[in-house]
Amino acid sequence: AEMVLGRVNKSLVSMVESLGVKAIGISGKDGGLLKVKKKYSDGKDIGYVGEISEVDPQILFDMMEKDFLPIICPVGLDEFNTYNINADDAACAVARAVGANKLAFLTDIEGLYRDFNDKSSLISEIKVSEAKELIAGGTIGGGMLPKLSNCIDAIEAGVSRVHIIDGRIPHSILTEIFSDRGVGTAILGDTEEKYYHE
Repeated sequence: AEMVLGRVNKSLVSMVESLGVKAIGISGKDGGLLKVKKKYSDGKDIGYVGEISEVDPQILFDMMEKDFLPIICPVGLDEFNTYNINADDAACAVARAVGANKLAFLTDIEGLYRDFNDKSSLISEIKVSEAKELIAGGTIGGGMLPKLSNCIDAIEAGVSRVHIIDGRIPHSILTEIFSDRGVGTAILGDTEEKYYHE
């Protein structure tokens, strides 16, 4: 897994460099960035899967100070072993640690739906309290449930807004962040002002 993730990381670095941005691929192991503990699922050992226990963002600050974009491979260390980390979990933990204002998740769906089977029910913007109600109501399931939970955690840790964006659309990040309605879903803190009013 580490070898494959490392290969993907370096291909992302190449892609970003080809756009004229200075980038560096690093692992969560580098500079003690991501410290983890072994993760268990319902008390069962699921192998070398880690849960982040601590983030030391100093290496990121050092790179950004020199105008390099860090591209992070989601693996980390405990005292002895290397662990694979869920990429969404890693992104949220890093966003909290660096005090990010915005966090974006690129995915392969349009965004968050009130009813996944009804594509007209795409939610452009939602407050954290409303997102919690959707989760409690059981309408959110599958792979979107942990992603939405991560979004809520990030907002509660100080990120002002989190975007779930369809990465299949060209320039989707720019469209989402710089337009009123965007192309995905923005999750906002309860005190944040909505841009788009349905």
